[in-house]
Amino acid sequence: MNWIKTLRIIIIVAVIFIALILAFPLNEKIRLGLDLQGGSHIILECVDTPNAPVDDDAVNRALEIIRNRVDQLGVSEPVIQREGAKRILVQLPGVDDPETAVEMIGKTALLEFKNEEGETLLTGAHLVNAQASFDQFGRPIVLIEFDSVGANEFGEATRKNVGKILAITLDGEEISAPVVQEPILDGKAQITGNFTVESAQHLALLLRSGALPVKVEILENRTVGPTLGKDSIEKGIKAGLAGLVLILIFMGVYYKSFGLIADFALVVCMLLIVGTLAGLKATLTLPGIAGIVLTIGMAVDANILIFERIKEELRLEKTFRASIDAGFNKAFRSILDSNLTTLVAAFALFYFGSGPIKGFAVTLSIGILASMFTALIVTKIILELAANRLSPKALL
Repeated sequence: MNWIKTLRIIIIVAVIFIALILAFPLNEKIRLGLDLQGGSHIILECVDTPNAPVDDDAVNRALEIIRNRVDQLGVSEPVIQREGAKRILVQLPGVDDPETAVEMIGKTALLEFKNEEGETLLTGAHLVNAQASFDQFGRPIVLIEFDSVGANEFGEATRKNVGKILAITLDGEEISAPVVQEPILDGKAQITGNFTVESAQHLALLLRSGALPVKVEILENRTVGPTLGKDSIEKGIKAGLAGLVLILIFMGVYYKSFGLIADFALVVCMLLIVGTLAGLKATLTLPGIAGIVLTIGMAVDANILIFERIKEELRLEKTFRASIDAGFNKAFRSILDSNLTTLVAAFALFYFGSGPIKGFAVTLSIGILASMFTALIVTKIILELAANRLSPKALL
């Protein structure tokens, strides 16, 4: 059976080595959530209008369009979800310019082409692409392209308005009023105006993502400052380290050499949690830090349960090795049951929760699995290897 023990040692060393590789550099691999790095917390409400009443389908389509816009902004780990019948929650961690972001995600972005009489000849419904570019004089413009249906409609509109102004409006505001020189039949055109490079890029993004099916209003726009986030990180780290140090000291004093083994397993557990979070490029939130701190207590609790079971076996005057095997066997069911019930609760929080609650569920789940691995495998293999050098009296 020595080869089984050797295999276990190799697995433990490999897992620790992989965790170390994944964990560093930590600041480049673990993202911070809104509550830690700051950003924008926005609540939008879909509003009924005579031309666009709000229904369940309209809210869902608005949600997808807003998600598409935020994705193109390049925001790391945004939270975009429906709240109630008509509201949409948007959280944008690390957004440098929240006002611009709010304007972009909440803008209806209805593109219309109107003749001199103010009639709408076509909209951007059949737009397939929009890109910011520059004209021959180096001025920012927006290039647009229609699908086949839109190309036919645009061609017809320009054919009927040669020599006339064809106004281009966005949400009812005129952004360009070119004179049609000749029919445009290929479905491609350019929008000119007093654009800056940024405004041209923003307009292109809005047009690419499509117009919102209903009007939306901003109910709340709350900015979480990076100072608050920094303070939360510092307090969370201090709390975690304080708890870890106190537990390490207690285990070393109360269980002596056995406690040092549990301390090593606990450090390995923390390393596995951090390495897994870094490997998954997870987003760390303040509740996520709380999940890690909670895991510290759960991890050491498993080791205490194992040591107490070993003590019971030693009192029955069994040999040390037999007591180790019996202690782990008897503690296994209790550890498994308690951790599985907590894991089920964590899965429920992840499935039904949102934002920071999911962050707590993720770190708690990873912590549970890591603590079970270190308690049932790492601690046991070290005890077996050191059985000849440990004094069973340290537990009695």
